[in-house]
Amino acid sequence: MNTKQQILALLSAHTDRFVSGEEIAKTLNVSRSAVWKSINSLRNDGYVINAVENRGYMLSVPVDVISANEIHQLVDKPQYIDVYKSIASTNETAKQYAQSGKGEGVIIASAQTGGKGRLGRSFFSPSDSGIYMSFLLRPSYPAEKAVSLTTMAAVAVAESIEEIAGVSADIKWVNDIYVGGKKASGILTEAAISMETGTLDYAIVGIGINVYPPKNGFPTDIENIAGFLLPTLKNGTKNKLIASIINRFFEYYTSQKTDYVSKYCRRSFVIGKQISVISGDNKRNAIALDVDENCRLKVRYENGELATLSSGEISVRLK
Repeated sequence: MNTKQQILALLSAHTDRFVSGEEIAKTLNVSRSAVWKSINSLRNDGYVINAVENRGYMLSVPVDVISANEIHQLVDKPQYIDVYKSIASTNETAKQYAQSGKGEGVIIASAQTGGKGRLGRSFFSPSDSGIYMSFLLRPSYPAEKAVSLTTMAAVAVAESIEEIAGVSADIKWVNDIYVGGKKASGILTEAAISMETGTLDYAIVGIGINVYPPKNGFPTDIENIAGFLLPTLKNGTKNKLIASIINRFFEYYTSQKTDYVSKYCRRSFVIGKQISVISGDNKRNAIALDVDENCRLKVRYENGELATLSSGEISVRLK
């Protein structure tokens, strides 16, 4: 951790009292000037830090802000990480980046005004309570392997949620993460295909996570199905969660290993369940049998017909 992160950790550990600049400097073995500069930098990031002469500094309230600098300190491999306070859509911005020739990287926002979900739906993206991020990727994959990117992301998100938030996370094929029986995260993968090679020109993996309950609650159309990770703010959670997702995803993405598939299957709560396969206005009842090595869902319909789904939407009744 750099000096700023160390000071934030120290203040977070002593929210019941003021911590003097002298104590901070001595504990971290830095100068008082370095302490002062880091405190101002934390304030610029959005942290509310009270200062009282001859007493020191104290966090007034927990604030969990997204900071590109803090994320960079925690990621394993350097790449650009662009952070926006508010943006129309991280996926749309990633698409603009791709079309301008920009390489692989990450776009993150604290809020979206036009968040995108699957099948043209909107994705509820209120300010401060969630994480909204997109990976811009340029894989040398055939187009049919695009679904594997969603699978990698789902495993990375689920593992990171358990590591950082300390709550269990399950996966609903193909792109939803459930916590406590409710959807806490969704993933949207979009791609452009090279007509010359049949491979992906670029791919965008968008991830939305409800870290905390929104201030004004969820909209009525999703209030019974939407969930979140933590009930109250905890300093630094978002940055740690983002960094963990980046590290885990790029480990799967750059590796030749396919162990993410077995991890995906172990977390899937639909295998063996009665489901409905949804196509437009049509629904067909089926049993989810398995997820194959290409991350496709194997199902058996009521009439005994077997099918392998590479994309689509399913519903499952949760008890």
